[in-house]
Amino acid sequence: MLDRTLTKNCFNMPAKVDCSTRRSSWIKAALIMVLICIGGCSPIYVVKAGLAELRILRARQDIVEILDDPSIDSATRGKLSFVLEARRFATNKLGIEVGDAYRTFAQLDQDTLALVVSAAHKDRLESKTWWFPIIGRVPYKGFFSLDDALDEEDKLKQEGFDTYLRPTAAFSTLGWFSDPILSTVLRADDVEVVETVLHELSHQYLFIPGQVTFNESFATFVGRVGAAQFFCTRNGGGPDTSKCLRAQARWRDYQRFSVFVDSMMVELEEIYGDLGLSHDDKVSSREEIFTQALTRFDDEIAPTFESVTFRGFRETSLNNATLLSRIRYYHRLPDFALMLEERGGDLAGLLAELRTTMDTVSDPFDLLPEGTP
Repeated sequence: MLDRTLTKNCFNMPAKVDCSTRRSSWIKAALIMVLICIGGCSPIYVVKAGLAELRILRARQDIVEILDDPSIDSATRGKLSFVLEARRFATNKLGIEVGDAYRTFAQLDQDTLALVVSAAHKDRLESKTWWFPIIGRVPYKGFFSLDDALDEEDKLKQEGFDTYLRPTAAFSTLGWFSDPILSTVLRADDVEVVETVLHELSHQYLFIPGQVTFNESFATFVGRVGAAQFFCTRNGGGPDTSKCLRAQARWRDYQRFSVFVDSMMVELEEIYGDLGLSHDDKVSSREEIFTQALTRFDDEIAPTFESVTFRGFRETSLNNATLLSRIRYYHRLPDFALMLEERGGDLAGLLAELRTTMDTVSDPFDLLPEGTP
């Protein structure tokens, strides 16, 4: 939780978001709400989501003004300074047009931004999806109310799905709004704050409707590698600094975890694709694979980790929904790393190449070299 002094000052501070900008944001929000209604979501869901987004937009405070306040605690000041520096890095070093995203801060009265519900069939690695205008089909649905999220999860369980309910601290509106950095993000350390900013900004640079796994794995790659390059090259940083080493270690851990979940996916697809097995046989066989995978994680994978990033993995039950949620963000990360290595570490050049060649393939992952099974 942020320092109480910051909370008080933020709410009393005049925002540098003029009325015309706010009116424009509200008009955009209303338009998107109408489009989402067309997409088939219930009116109540749309109204609640729209109001939650409007509350966030109205809470925005200019970061420069906040930093001018001498009473802000040093930890918060440092993180907000990193947010602005990460914006400049994204523009100057990666070629991302950031617009007004993350120029402002929004204090929330809760520890998490929203809750995300996802679901999957029990006998195959296939997510339940929801269709929305602009972004296409997505395998999750966000809620700003715990009760609403639990109700949705219960409904999906009754329909026979595996489910997963998780919190999220940030999201991107893909440039439709001037996204603020949220107080929920500042609960993390400096490396994670910068990674989050670069991850979300990458969605503004390259986003393919209906290709959620590529979009999120790409953003994970950009966020992790970008954060490492940021801390290892910035003035006051360097290759031997703790933040540089921490960012690099986390990126290596992400690649290890990627190999682990992708290998589990291959094993499960072999079982699920066996036409000679019944639904019950497949569900029974998958439990054996899950058990063996968790043992392998404890004995072989976890001891290799250099950070505590994945310490919460064992705290969540393993099913198709939880596995797919991991694959969504960690699919083929070593192949992204190999592609970067083949280009001499030129992240900006790789991003530009991916964006210009994306239309040449039906599956964006076909653009990656296959360096892992």
